[in-house]
Amino acid sequence: MTALPQLRIPATYMRGGTSKGVFFRLEDLPPAAQVPGPARDRLLQRVIGSPDPYGKQTDGMGGATSSTSKCVIVSPSARPGHDVDYLYGQVSIDADFVDWSGNCGNLSTAAGAFAIHAGYVDPSRLPEDGVCTVRIWQANIHKTILAHVPVRGGQVVEDGDFELDGVTFPAAEIVLEFLDPADEGEGEGGGAMFPTGELVDTLDVPGVGTLQATLITAGIPTVFVNAGDLGYDGTELQPAINGDAAALARLEAVRVAGALKMGLIRSAEEALTRQHTPKVAWVAPPRAYAASSGKAIGAGDIDLNVRAMSMGKLHHAMMGTASVAIAAAAAVPGTVVNLAAGGGQRDVVRFGHPSGTLRVGASVSRVDGQWTITRAVMSRSARILMEGTVRVPASTI
Repeated sequence: MTALPQLRIPATYMRGGTSKGVFFRLEDLPPAAQVPGPARDRLLQRVIGSPDPYGKQTDGMGGATSSTSKCVIVSPSARPGHDVDYLYGQVSIDADFVDWSGNCGNLSTAAGAFAIHAGYVDPSRLPEDGVCTVRIWQANIHKTILAHVPVRGGQVVEDGDFELDGVTFPAAEIVLEFLDPADEGEGEGGGAMFPTGELVDTLDVPGVGTLQATLITAGIPTVFVNAGDLGYDGTELQPAINGDAAALARLEAVRVAGALKMGLIRSAEEALTRQHTPKVAWVAPPRAYAASSGKAIGAGDIDLNVRAMSMGKLHHAMMGTASVAIAAAAAVPGTVVNLAAGGGQRDVVRFGHPSGTLRVGASVSRVDGQWTITRAVMSRSARILMEGTVRVPASTI
């Protein structure tokens, strides 16, 4: 039997915000993987090391967490007013699928930097020194993201003093703007920021009970509930949740109930192959706690506490897209997020998460009786960790 050589595919391993993933230029992928379908999914799974029943991704580039089991495909954009198309795949760790249903806000930061590294930004738009605004078309959710990337000598600046809770080392700040980040219309809400038409819904969750919830599609579809209704206080860290099988089952039941209410799935069974969206998060009024690093977070440092689940586990910090949802919901008086933050109108919110705090802003307005979000802004950072070629067995595709 003749052994097939491994495929060698140009790739870049990048951190973006509190996530990291393997980045590809579309044209560098094998032809069969340049289009959506099983060949692409199999390739990205093999790159990451999934599906892995051991849950370790030892035979791949993944880090066995939802924050590190990610792939990105970037290509020049044919869409007017945009530099690149950015497609994001959340690779399941132990199950056999890649979830394409949403965006990764953290890796949106890296997508902007990668666009410059890859030579996709027109040189006439790239200053020698200053800030380059990379215009990104987010292909999963059909939205525009502006990444304001610092450059020096025509190259991306990666070193800096911007500190992001959840990331060990400081780096250069990249400001992200998410334009019109409400959903395009998936589900029964027809594109409304609040797909049910209500700021607060009643969820009947099997095995949990009746919960008050805010269901929102800004940034990423998210189900917000009150921490107290789940028996939490909003200061939980990963060990308290991720080591408790009963708690994970309850939180998944809440997520499924929210997905059904939002019209994102038609049956509970569909949720098994849609783990990336919606997210489920619980909110609580500000309360002091020690972050996972040991850093003391005072109640006066934040407007509220938020904890969010990602791919069935409590996230170690906060997803960028969920941060957009938090900002949007906090800006609308009467949502469970807004009430946890003290109520009233606000265009900026600082919330506590397991790794620390994050400040994010949102511009919302009411048009014809419907709330809409026009923009969300936050700061992140990005850095190339490694570049070269990634190898996968040729038999993969």
